[in-house]
Amino acid sequence: MKHQYYQNHDLFSFQWWFLLFTVIIPWVIWWKLVDKSRIKDILLYGFVLIFVIIVLDIIGSELQLWSYPYHLIHLIPQINPVDYSVLPVFHMLVYQYFRTWKSFVIANIVMAFLFSFIFEPIFVWLRIYELDNWKYIYSFPIYIAKALVVRWLIEFILKKAKGQR
Repeated sequence: MKHQYYQNHDLFSFQWWFLLFTVIIPWVIWWKLVDKSRIKDILLYGFVLIFVIIVLDIIGSELQLWSYPYHLIHLIPQINPVDYSVLPVFHMLVYQYFRTWKSFVIANIVMAFLFSFIFEPIFVWLRIYELDNWKYIYSFPIYIAKALVVRWLIEFILKKAKGQR
């Protein structure tokens, strides 16, 4: 029944195509903009962030705080393109371009505002994201905190790695 629902409801719908593009386009843009000389550090930051984003998303979904009515891949419903593409790409670009802590914090506050109060409402309007027991304002500090904690962690790891040589 789930497979049939996916084929009749999700697959090739406007939302499905939108999700497909949100997986591909940000990574294409990222590849054109990424500082290739720092690609290891930027990818490390991005992949740790993806892990944090996915864990938070699974927790929120399991607690029925939000849900996703459309799925890109039926067999893996937890695959949310925003978790694997849009958010990490934006975060990695902020990490790349805003190297001081002060500018990084400010850029993440701006990004958190954009995602919490502009992009999330658009995704709700498009019926890609549903707020079940959640409000946009709750997302705002989480966007900021996860970026700051991951940057601190990556800097700590990179300093330890340099000290080992």
